[in-house]
Amino acid sequence: MITRRSLIAGGVSLAAFGALTRPAAARRRPLTDPFRLGVASGEPTPGGVVLWTRLAVDPLAADGLGGMPDRAVPVEWQVAADEGFRRVVRHGVEIARPESAHSVHVELDGLDPGAEYFYRFRTGTEISPAGRTVTAPAPGARTRDLRLSFTSCADYQAGWFTAFRRMAEDEPDLIAFLGDYIYEYGDYKYPVRDQAGGECLDLAGYRLRHAQHKADPELQLAHAIAPWAVVWDDHDIENAWAGDVPEQPDPPFLQRRAAAFQAYYENMPLRRAQRPSGPDMRLYRTLRWGAVANLHMLDTRQYRDLYACTGRSGTVGADCAERFAPNRTILGAEQEAWLDGELRESAATWDLLGQQVFLMEMDWTNGAGKGYSNEGWDGYVASRNRLTAALDTYKRNGVVLTGDVHSHWAGEVKRDFQDPESEPVAVELVTTSVTSAGNGLDEYPNTGILLQENPHVKFFNGRRGYVRARISQKEMRVDFRSLPRVTEPYAAAYTSGSFVIEPGAPRLNPV
Repeated sequence: MITRRSLIAGGVSLAAFGALTRPAAARRRPLTDPFRLGVASGEPTPGGVVLWTRLAVDPLAADGLGGMPDRAVPVEWQVAADEGFRRVVRHGVEIARPESAHSVHVELDGLDPGAEYFYRFRTGTEISPAGRTVTAPAPGARTRDLRLSFTSCADYQAGWFTAFRRMAEDEPDLIAFLGDYIYEYGDYKYPVRDQAGGECLDLAGYRLRHAQHKADPELQLAHAIAPWAVVWDDHDIENAWAGDVPEQPDPPFLQRRAAAFQAYYENMPLRRAQRPSGPDMRLYRTLRWGAVANLHMLDTRQYRDLYACTGRSGTVGADCAERFAPNRTILGAEQEAWLDGELRESAATWDLLGQQVFLMEMDWTNGAGKGYSNEGWDGYVASRNRLTAALDTYKRNGVVLTGDVHSHWAGEVKRDFQDPESEPVAVELVTTSVTSAGNGLDEYPNTGILLQENPHVKFFNGRRGYVRARISQKEMRVDFRSLPRVTEPYAAAYTSGSFVIEPGAPRLNPV
């Protein structure tokens, strides 16, 4: 019997796969331990989910191909309604191909809504660890709460992935990852952990970086315990990229972007609808959890205009007029229209917006004067105002889920930050990083000043960690989970702040 606490421990006997047909090719050339990158699931619907694995006998092979042979490999899969795999409900065979880095995406349908399942893979005599997944409730279902955890920014060199283990221990229904799953950087001067390969510039480099992350046991735990919904930020491709423009002069940037997109798809439990076409990949989409919540995953990188005030990201710019240009967009016209339609037609109690950068206004300059990050929505004021107008007009209970800034924040999003009398129309919950920026502090010397000068911001914590929420028709309960350190493994998590949000009242109520 497999327990949830031992999902990735392995040890499943080959006899348990007796109902499956052992592939002839695998009998001729058996592989040795090809499941070193673990298993994952994602994109739950009321009738299905995506199952993922990627074969690699040598995850750190320099060519990014995991030490696999240059041939297709049949991979069998099983889905069961019980942890012991006595009630197998679906099974089949997928082909892992070298041109896709031997990744496998099983796009299931026909499962029961709102149900828990267990899954695993086999090739030759090798059986993968088992994973747990869940399907979304049936459309209109109001009685199934959503237990959601979300985080961002997992820099392998900066520390240990303990936050992923702590998330897994909570056994959520869904994990949302909001960007910077990998970092494309080369070596740091003082890393906590050694990273394989240099800066990611080509397909082999991105594949290798993803493989090293996937080989991490803490990350494998989080992938094995629940389905994921993912979206990228800048470091998944290149620091501070904006649309077709890289951070530094980089003539083959679209070629690099295409390589990063392909590796991203190969290593994530995404649907065929997200398969990239060269340097283009539609990652924005909506996941629905009955009548309780819609999760709109947004892409604030691929379609944005260039940065305001300075033309470059990563700096705090003056309060320049360019920020307010009416045609400036962070989502692009097509994505903006899609999101407006999703909000207009939404029948869920909550509309969650999973995205990458600060949406609420934030004056980062202490004392006199104003300074805004030109990388966040403050550099795209008209785009933000169109979104807040939609939330207000359609009377949606909007909750913005944000990553990027390597610290916990919570605040209230006003209809128009230029109007002192403007009321909140949404709440923003900003998760800290998994490891990026090191251990951090609970509070920094200027924290009090920033909170005083931005009164709509209600909470800050500067440690690493994640956010967990329990979402029902009645309320959304939120815990900011923090770790005292990531420079050493296995730190305990503690709750640094808790809030309740009620439908129809976009306010943060401390618990």
